[in-house]
Order: sequence, then C-alpha cells, then structure tokens
Amino acid sequence: MKQNILVIGGTGKTGKRIVNLLNKLGHNVRVGSRTANPAFDWHNPDGWPAALEGMNAVYITYQPDLAVPGALEAIEKLVKVAKRSHIKKLVLLSGKGEREAQLCEQVVIHSGLDHTIVRANWFNQNFSENFLVEGVLKGHVALPFAEMKIPFVDANDIAEVAVKALTEDKHNGKIYELTGPEGLTFKEAISLISKTSGRNIQFTGISIDTYVAALRAENLPEDFVWLIEYLFTEVLGNPSNSEITNDIEKVLNRKPINFKEYVEKTSAAGVWNVIVEQSI
Repeated sequence: MKQNILVIGGTGKTGKRIVNLLNKLGHNVRVGSRTANPAFDWHNPDGWPAALEGMNAVYITYQPDLAVPGALEAIEKLVKVAKRSHIKKLVLLSGKGEREAQLCEQVVIHSGLDHTIVRANWFNQNFSENFLVEGVLKGHVALPFAEMKIPFVDANDIAEVAVKALTEDKHNGKIYELTGPEGLTFKEAISLISKTSGRNIQFTGISIDTYVAALRAENLPEDFVWLIEYLFTEVLGNPSNSEITNDIEKVLNRKPINFKEYVEKTSAAGVWNVIVEQSI
C-alpha cells in the first residue's frame, strides 16, 4: 500500500538513503529540506504545515543533533503541527547514549501518534561523509578516547530500519538501538582504512582538551565545537556505547554491515583517493 512520507533531512546521510529506498518501494516521498518545494527549515516553523500537508508518516532527523539547545522546543512544536496535520506515524532518529536526546524522544513517545525511536551509534560514514574525512584525506587523524571500543553502525542499515518503521505497523511503539557487529578503536578503524585504501594514514590519540583547542584554532563555529566536545565526552565516554545490540538483525533478518565491508565498498568507490596537502 503506497504511503505519503515526509523525510526531514532528506538530503542528509540517513535521509537521502531513506528517500532512495522508499522511492524504490513505490511510496510517495517528499524530501524535507530548505531547498525543497514546499521547503522544510527547522528555523522557519511557519513553513512546516505546508511540508506536512497530505503526509501519512514523517521521518525526523534534527540538525545538527537532538542534544543541542533548542532541539527539545523544536520537536515539541513539530509534534503539535504533526497532530494538527493528521500525521499517523513519526519515526525519530536519536543518538544511542545521549541523555538530552531522550528528552526529545519522550515528546514523540507521548504524542499519542504511532511512533518508533531509532537510536544509532556513531556512523561508519563519519569517516567518509562527515567531520573525520578531512583527517583521513590529509593522512593524519588525531582524536581523543583512542582506546574506546566503538561498534560503528552503517548509515545504510539505519536507513533500512527506518524504512521498515515508517511502512510496517509491527514496529510501532518500539525503541531500537542500532550498532555494528563489533567494537573497534579509532586506531583500529584508521588502520583498516589505511590498509584497504593503500594510503599512509597515521593516528594519534590526544586528550579531549587538546582536541577542542585544535577545533577552536581552526576558527570553527562555537556551537559546532560544543557539539563535538559533547559527543566525545558524554556519548563516547559513556560505557554503554561500547555495548553491541542485535536490533538490526532483529528488524532486517540479517547481520549488520561490518566496518570492514563499509571500508572496502567506500575505498572501491574512490572516496579516499583525493590527496589533501597539509598546510605549513
């Protein structure tokens, strides 16, 4: 049965994959982004009713993260608009081990609408589509919490779980925690990328204070620096985030994509072939 589904963040890491999967299944998909028509912009609530009009279900991903100030108020407002727009189901992308994000989850859980919460661990794609890619391309990655074992999860698995949640009623009311099948340290992850891509990529473990100072030295926006520090200290520093779950296998009836598979596919696609010269 075809559904009308709004994918907020439909051009992002999970959103673009969800849009592609839903289109292949024959659903009517509306991309929620600032450049779409009708547009969806988290900073312009007046435009939300037009974006939600006629939709049955909504996939929600909040940028840059549910932990940032203002996220809770935005989710509260969106849920109210969704109820007025007769939306039947909400699927919220959340973060595994993020206490602030769980406040946003509660808004969705108590909305009175069908819902599924998808809590994801750190993405594999952070090494190829996000803030870690620059270090990989430059040949040197320096990060804190170097000894922490992280079961990185693949964005393709997250997207498949979200599509199931959006289109199948048996996932209503569920909270899924998504991880990869094994834990790797940052050093092990970089070593695998280096070996598979044939590039010499060095890894250095540093303190969180040193890392934050380096971010500020690059004149990055203060809210971005705050978020990265939060994700490392509160999320990666949370021992529960080293735990491996079987929720992907439970929902998709297959094993999760492991980090080695991700690296082989990404390397074959040439994502890490660009050489970036270190500034002197």
